[in-house]
Amino acid sequence: MDTRRNIVLCGFMGCGKTTVGKLLSARLGMKFVDMDEYIEAWQNTTISEIFAQKGEEAFRRMETEAAQRLSAQEGQVIAAGGGTLLATRNVEILQKNGTIILLDAPLSSLQQRLARDTVRPLLQKANRDEVICQLHAKRMPLYRAACNFSVDAGAAPGQVVEEIIRILSGNNR
Repeated sequence: MDTRRNIVLCGFMGCGKTTVGKLLSARLGMKFVDMDEYIEAWQNTTISEIFAQKGEEAFRRMETEAAQRLSAQEGQVIAAGGGTLLATRNVEILQKNGTIILLDAPLSSLQQRLARDTVRPLLQKANRDEVICQLHAKRMPLYRAACNFSVDAGAAPGQVVEEIIRILSGNNR
């Protein structure tokens, strides 16, 4: 396994990118970067504030620049934001120096995990479950097209990490 190459975790909101990413980076001795936290630190504000003050389009441009900056480095586990890989340009940027892994969690699990979310701007609506269903249907085909492989993220985070390591090591049963 080449630990110089970045590992990019993608998937729907609440699929466990940050949790799995931290565990995976610790196991592999790689640096962990949460792309949303990276953007917040770089912009010195929250994602919610960026959406409120500058709009989603401005945030998406920031995601592309963050993808470029992070791709220029190596040896990282990157938790991509839920919308990052919806743009073909971002996929191309992150694939240059990274293996993209989809954390694929069942929709019902995602709805449970996101039920009390107060942070994600796209979910702060009265019809949250409907929004999640619509976004999920729109985004999952794009995630699947962008990834090198996917893992079942309905499992416990430690099991997800073990499955990723097994696949990256070439032990495909």
